[in-house]
Amino acid sequence: MPVLTADFLPTIPFRNGHFNTMYRPLFMKDTISYERKRIETWDGDFFDLDFSIVGSKTLVLLIHGLEGSAESNYMVSCSKFFNELKVDTVCFNLRGCSGEDNRLLTTYHSGKTEDVEFVVKHLIENYDYDNILIIGFSLGGNMTLKYFGEQGDNLPSEVKGGIAVSVPIDLVTAQAEMNKIKNKIYMEVFLKSIKNKVLEKSHKFPDFPLDKDKLFKATKFKHIEYLYTAPVFGFKSPEDYWVRASSKPFLSAIKRPILLINSKDDSFLSKECYPFDEAHDSDYFFFESPNYGGHVGFMSSFKPQENLWLENRCARFFREKVNLKFD
Repeated sequence: MPVLTADFLPTIPFRNGHFNTMYRPLFMKDTISYERKRIETWDGDFFDLDFSIVGSKTLVLLIHGLEGSAESNYMVSCSKFFNELKVDTVCFNLRGCSGEDNRLLTTYHSGKTEDVEFVVKHLIENYDYDNILIIGFSLGGNMTLKYFGEQGDNLPSEVKGGIAVSVPIDLVTAQAEMNKIKNKIYMEVFLKSIKNKVLEKSHKFPDFPLDKDKLFKATKFKHIEYLYTAPVFGFKSPEDYWVRASSKPFLSAIKRPILLINSKDDSFLSKECYPFDEAHDSDYFFFESPNYGGHVGFMSSFKPQENLWLENRCARFFREKVNLKFD
């Protein structure tokens, strides 16, 4: 019955979910030097993988959230933290997120786990790691959970465990939550970035029948799914995409230790995104729901050295539930 008790207790300003959500991207300015490796995909595209190598037999694969990248603070911070534990890291830039547009009309979406599977196989076949751990954030966390569930007992033996942070595991209800006024600012930021990318695709692929007037007027994820995601990826409708891409139905099939951390004050998440029952019924899927943390925030105070709760929590889970030793 792996529902875990959270010990995250930030200082007073950071007990506001919105404050915690916004503080990390606005004020945490960590830097790191990656070594980029571009790999060719089976479908004529490419992935840019950003490595930070310290000479370990363990590798942490990091997957960012919607419109994020290897440069997102949570990715940089995790990479630096695990490097200090003498663990290698690699940041998986999803298609179109590495600073260069990908080659195809298709990019990425919340349930596109064939991309995760391809990258994991590439790492196993081309590098000599005994242990691979996967940490996914938000959309990347949904991909991580879905990948673990889809693979079940067939998950590669090198993949020892995973962690998913701030994940909308039920996309049908989570997208409805995002439409509420409390998330208006976040939606404007997301949609501005997505609209620009979709518009660029329409210029590169003029045969794609994009209604640009509707794109400019889009105010919800549903509008983007209707105009781009559903037709490009072959879904029947936005609703079909949300149902098929959600990781929640796959949680019961997970057969390797993985922890989901969703804070109770995450304004992005619906009540359906807190899977207590699924964790109670599983031997491998662990769930932890701190009272505070916001969305991929988990900042504790204004002192940078005190803002590593999330990174330390990841390392502790891997030590305790995956039985890996770090320095």
